[in-house]
Amino acid sequence: MTKFYLVDVKDITSDIPRSNFAETDLENLADIILESGGIIRPLVLKATDTETYMVVDGHLEYYAAVRAREKNPRQGEMVNAFVISPKNEEKILKQIAIFRGLNSDDIPEVQTSIKTNHSELISKNNDFNLLEKQINDLRSELAQERQERENLYETFKLIESQIPKQMTPLDAFNSLSLLELTFRLRTAGFTDKKAVQVTESVEKERKKKKFESLKDVLARVKIANGKKQIKGISGEKMVDIVDSWARILFI
Repeated sequence: MTKFYLVDVKDITSDIPRSNFAETDLENLADIILESGGIIRPLVLKATDTETYMVVDGHLEYYAAVRAREKNPRQGEMVNAFVISPKNEEKILKQIAIFRGLNSDDIPEVQTSIKTNHSELISKNNDFNLLEKQINDLRSELAQERQERENLYETFKLIESQIPKQMTPLDAFNSLSLLELTFRLRTAGFTDKKAVQVTESVEKERKKKKFESLKDVLARVKIANGKKQIKGISGEKMVDIVDSWARILFI
């Protein structure tokens, strides 16, 4: 039985070297594949393992799809293909030889002569025409699916960019604006006056040098108490800051 799939290009190999094809041809065909949203004629593959495949027919298209993936990994990620079962491989190879006007000697493990009558050829041509129609329909669906996938990807990126990020207390002391830092200190239980004093001291110190740790913050942040300079944040108060800020997402 032959089944139609979307297969990841990186899971496919070919036993024909890429050097057999001109790079200019591969480059041009790769651009066309990306512009049109996929290859018109699917590859014919056989499974070599659970999720790996070997090209049976369509080696040029395969290497063009590889080049398309190199140029645009997201858009060129998948390729449409027919995957044939082992028991049907010989019949499929014969059919390929007939369609392409090849001698059977060009197809491995196929007998040297292919005998067919006129009615069989007509039947195969009818099947081929039906297959071409199905391929065209699938191509349209594939192009639409790729566009929907790109739209969904862009939506995810937009949503992700709007999600508030968690910030460590050390990053907050080093990067928040004066207004934001004052507000955050108030949420940790500082009075308005002390929050302003601590924020001003933090700003003064981080202009000299970024804080390297919360211990560094405790040591360097000082506020006036009469004529003396005392610690602006005690060890116990730093615990409150860490605890309360852990529940806040910084935008």
